[in-house]
Amino acid sequence: MSPNNEPRLSKAERTAQAREQARIIRDAQLKKQKRNGWLIKGGVLVAAVAIVVIIALVVINTQKANTPVADSGPVPTNMNTYGGITLGKDGAVIAPTTTEKTVDINNLPAAPTAAAEKVIDPEAIGIKATGTGEPVQMVIYFDFMCPFCNQFETSYGAQLKALANEEKITVEYRALGFLDRFSGGTNYSSRAGAAAACVAETTPNKYQAFLDTLFANQPAENSKGLDNAKLKQYATEVGAADISSCVDEKTFRPYVANTTGLASAHGVSATPTVFMDGEQWVSTEKFEDFSARILAAKK
Repeated sequence: MSPNNEPRLSKAERTAQAREQARIIRDAQLKKQKRNGWLIKGGVLVAAVAIVVIIALVVINTQKANTPVADSGPVPTNMNTYGGITLGKDGAVIAPTTTEKTVDINNLPAAPTAAAEKVIDPEAIGIKATGTGEPVQMVIYFDFMCPFCNQFETSYGAQLKALANEEKITVEYRALGFLDRFSGGTNYSSRAGAAAACVAETTPNKYQAFLDTLFANQPAENSKGLDNAKLKQYATEVGAADISSCVDEKTFRPYVANTTGLASAHGVSATPTVFMDGEQWVSTEKFEDFSARILAAKK
């Protein structure tokens, strides 16, 4: 039967049919809105969970980073009680003569009440004249954030390595945390010094390379410094063993704190502070003249 032959709907039937179609459309729209609402709620829930996880990780890492440093801790196997690692020919590490296995900042001597022009009682911190026929002892107090320390190493590092290879000197590096206050609350100087101690503990022959790398990538003062992930990365890049747990557990932060406190107690007030054959270098004399004078006197 053609549409023309279909019975004509009454007005009431047409109204009912229209209402039914409207209901069907309305129900479909409601279902769609409900479905979209669940999708939106689900997306918001996923995003909220992700944000919570991120915040939790940040809080955990921040708490870990801000965990107080212990008063006492171990001395790295290849470093001395005063905070130094001594390098000789071809960068070989010279075994320390001190025997203490731990340090404790509670045992530090009192700091001087007035600024000292020169270091007080250097022999008490292992700095003294070298015996006849032995390589001259050189000790460098430095800070990984100190630009002048970087300049000193850049200017004289190659010369010092050459003298060490000729067995005319040994070079002892002692890292300090003097500039922690200039690293935006991250204590970069101490963290870098402790990371270097981790390298000394695990792969001592890579200490010099690690030091050189940190100076080559030295952060500016008043910045947050390199984060721990970057310190670990640089250690790996120079061929050191994995120092991750050593850094994360702050194994040698007490050691660096003790080195810093001990240096301060003996009048070290700036970096670099440099000694050769027990004599302290002062900036009124060119370092080239100072080192030449010391070495000439040992011939």
